[in-house]
Amino acid sequence: NLAAALRRTGMIEKESIIQAIIVKITKETHGNEHPDTCSSMGNLATTYRMLGKWKDTEELQVQVLEMRTRILGKEHPDTLRSMGNLASTYSELGKWKEAEELQVPVLEMRTRILGKEHPNTLSSMGNLATTYSELGKCKEAEELQVQVLEMRTRILGKEHPDTLMSMGNLAITHKKLGKWKEAKELEVQVLEMRTIILGKEHPDTLRSMGNLASTYRKLGKRKEAEELQVQVLEMRTRILGKEHPDTLRSIDNFATTYSEQ
Repeated sequence: NLAAALRRTGMIEKESIIQAIIVKITKETHGNEHPDTCSSMGNLATTYRMLGKWKDTEELQVQVLEMRTRILGKEHPDTLRSMGNLASTYSELGKWKEAEELQVPVLEMRTRILGKEHPNTLSSMGNLATTYSELGKCKEAEELQVQVLEMRTRILGKEHPDTLMSMGNLAITHKKLGKWKEAKELEVQVLEMRTIILGKEHPDTLRSMGNLASTYRKLGKRKEAEELQVQVLEMRTRILGKEHPDTLRSIDNFATTYSEQ
């Protein structure tokens, strides 16, 4: 409870110290392979992740996964969650092949146990698609993302945040495959809905504007690209300040478009 309270107040470093003590006490009290020990190690790994301590996170998650696989079995929900967590850490470390090796069986097992349309299965499909994209397997990524988008649109509705995220991810893959018109059609929809739902100045809306602007530029629609980029730059400068990385990136994007005219 104290660790959770520290998290709420943003004192993550202190939380990690308390959780490390909890792991030590739990091991001494219950032994290395007790479920409570696994849980406390998983919690500490999550805190390390929040601190950006990726190697420490990886080390703990590998141990948790090995224990849960041995004690609970490979298909237990906690084991699958541990596999997914470790795969996510591998992604952050740029270990895409290692991530793929975990994500493929997670997706296979969740599809078989939970069904293809379960939220956890759809998340697994989306995660694997991202990994495929990073590995240059863009056709495989596109196939998965099309399925995820279709199911999320049908189950959650077109305006749900997860659906909009799926549309954005598919648009990125379309771009990698050179399908700029298809990417534009998706990005226009995402921007329209995020503007209505989140408001024009929300970070996700501004990111969507930037994405669509870059697509317009690739399609030779420099006037449309410039109009969006000017809006993004003005709002980011006002909200984030002139020296924020996102503002500086907007300046660079606008300068690139302007120089091409």
